[in-house]
Amino acid sequence: MNENVYSRIFSRRIVPLVSFDDVSQAIPLADALLAGGFDSVEVTFRTTAAAAAIAAIARERPQMLVGAGTVLTVANLEAAISAGAKFAVAPGFNPKIVAAAQARGLPFLPGVATPTEVEAALDAGLTSLKFFPAAPMGGVKFLSAIYAPYRHTGVKFLATGGVSASNLAEWLSCPAVGAVGGSWLASHDDLAAARWDAIAAKCAEAARIAASI
Repeated sequence: MNENVYSRIFSRRIVPLVSFDDVSQAIPLADALLAGGFDSVEVTFRTTAAAAAIAAIARERPQMLVGAGTVLTVANLEAAISAGAKFAVAPGFNPKIVAAAQARGLPFLPGVATPTEVEAALDAGLTSLKFFPAAPMGGVKFLSAIYAPYRHTGVKFLATGGVSASNLAEWLSCPAVGAVGGSWLASHDDLAAARWDAIAAKCAEAARIAASI
């Protein structure tokens, strides 16, 4: 089950990242993503609408692989699981949350930014990790350097933080990168203005770029 989730995330190459102000945005956004060619989404726990939005998408659009992002506490993790999240992501590596996710059988990608953190994750039995913040940490060049001594372990990264339409091809061309997370696909302004067609168009263009790599 877990391997299927990781495989699906990495086979799609791009995971749209979304922060909802209102749960009423959840289903129109899911439909826009589907129209643009994406069937996964990471809903961040940066707003109070997160759990309700995950639940709405999981219930009404079961074809979507919906996950929880910015999972900073065990309480966040439990709320995500209760809402129906199929995976969870965090900006950092917290052993307590990693252990809780493993105990519950939830695929979890903790954030790493250094070799020490990569080794801590590998020691915990994880090979699917989030690289964050991707651009400020040194971009593709830095991640490639980190990846070199761990390539043989099978580790792959979901790179987020500074990924955009302009550098998407560069990130997806990096052997270390299994997928990227993209908040530009459904920006706060686009959500607030209900620009669903614009979101679908951004997704379609990103999917085209991913398919060309």
